[in-house]
Amino acid sequence: MNVLNTLHLYFRYIGISIRSQMQYKASFIMSAVGHMFVCLIEFVGIWALFDRFGSLRGWTLPEIALFYGIAHTAFALAEGFSRGFDIFPSMVRSGDFDRLLLRPRSTVFQVMAQELQMMRIGRFLQGLGILLWAAFSLNVVWTLPRILLTIGAVLGGVSIFSGFFVLQATMSFWTIDTLEIVNTITYGGVETAQYPLTIYRTWFRRFFTFVVPLALINYFPALAILDRPDPLGTPEFLKWISPLLGFLFLLVTLRIWQFGVRHYSSTGS
Repeated sequence: MNVLNTLHLYFRYIGISIRSQMQYKASFIMSAVGHMFVCLIEFVGIWALFDRFGSLRGWTLPEIALFYGIAHTAFALAEGFSRGFDIFPSMVRSGDFDRLLLRPRSTVFQVMAQELQMMRIGRFLQGLGILLWAAFSLNVVWTLPRILLTIGAVLGGVSIFSGFFVLQATMSFWTIDTLEIVNTITYGGVETAQYPLTIYRTWFRRFFTFVVPLALINYFPALAILDRPDPLGTPEFLKWISPLLGFLFLLVTLRIWQFGVRHYSSTGS
């Protein structure tokens, strides 16, 4: 019953957010379409690269499109549903977070439900479109395990990107203004994840595997989907379970968030 009540309240919050954004429908449509075309132009640049050179270290355009589609679909969902953490620093500066502490709901729930950023639907549709195009263009037999792995990779990506937003918000407890380096890793990570890990240098591959684990939800699952051996020697089982580690990453960041909440000092305003 408590879970149902929480879901009901969450959808009430989200409904309010959607109605407020739809007050200016023309602005919403232009923003959504604008985001879609900005991302589409980016992929056109990738297409032009392959049109000129044919392949990238043995990877074809549809294979790169698989990486691209998973990364951008996951990021669009994370950016849309985790918007509350992205704008959290302003809540700390204004003292609005103090009010959330007085309410009988978890702070994670309240911050996450602050806003659903609907204009990210443009990036989501563009990323999903590229992902579907890749699925039909690749010479892959789409068995149920492969389909589930693709969905798991997207959801694992949502978890990791959401975890980045949580970490960024947590820093606000000590820095007031979030460090731009987090944005660099978050948005730069999207650009990194849209290409296979093997094209990067060794130190860069290790960073995006063990420190910022984006390879877990894109590179390794893509290898399993494409049935390609990994030049880096990754065990086969890791390719199939790696998206689960994305959820583990999110759980770790939520523990760090709780640590930050316990050490939060009010602004006094």
